[in-house]
Amino acid sequence: MARLASFRASRENSSDVMRWLDRTLIKLAAKFGEYRVDDPSSFRLSPAFTLYPQFMFHLRRSPFLQVFNASPDETVMKRHILLHECVANSLIMIQPTLEAYSFSGPPVPVLLSAKSVLPDRILLLDTYFTVVVFSGETIAEWRKAGYQDQPEHQAFRELLAAPLADAEAVVEGRFPHPRYIKCDHGSSPARYLLSVVDPSVTHVSMNVQGGEGAEVIMTDDVNMQVFLKYVWCTLSRLRWFISRCTPPFYLRFVCFVCAIRAVTWQSCRLRQVIK
Repeated sequence: MARLASFRASRENSSDVMRWLDRTLIKLAAKFGEYRVDDPSSFRLSPAFTLYPQFMFHLRRSPFLQVFNASPDETVMKRHILLHECVANSLIMIQPTLEAYSFSGPPVPVLLSAKSVLPDRILLLDTYFTVVVFSGETIAEWRKAGYQDQPEHQAFRELLAAPLADAEAVVEGRFPHPRYIKCDHGSSPARYLLSVVDPSVTHVSMNVQGGEGAEVIMTDDVNMQVFLKYVWCTLSRLRWFISRCTPPFYLRFVCFVCAIRAVTWQSCRLRQVIK
């Protein structure tokens, strides 16, 4: 689906392609989903399609469709790579991977969401074209204070070195060579991370349910929860409309067929009278 959308985006307007993706997602949900009419919260997808709406949300925000602030050459290059890479790398391009490093334990994958951007974490973002090592506010302040150079803070020194080693391994083993960025909270390069994550916490909602110190994204884009809620509501209203309008439409169709047959019969009788 991503390759087909990328191919169509090279020949059509990106907004038209995104509307086509939305219609395709609604059709798939209507065919394979289970829900009650006029109740969007009851919608359930089978396990085989659980992650599909999530990937469609990130595909709409990917550089294959969102070409703002990108040169035509860069857009064509990324679409070309998507068409030729394997499935595993293509999935990374559509929905980048995000790993968190903290004192709580070994690195763990986290949601690609603003709720995962916390001050006591180091995040490793892999978008296939860009590898970003992002240090939270608290981690950046400790590093600038030089705590990693003190013998009693060996754990902090190891925490700083772990994401850098993993990022360098990813960069060295990939072709074409991705852009490697190291940034801190509040710095200008941090936009490479903040522009990719799901804006679940924005300056409009100011919802910090993701945890204390969750990053607030300054954007007007809708988050994944709002997008999926809109899709399920549209599907529920469509099902309600079909259930209400099918009988009258069927009756109108029957009446139309009967009228055509009556006109045809009258025309035959008229020709016979004339003869």
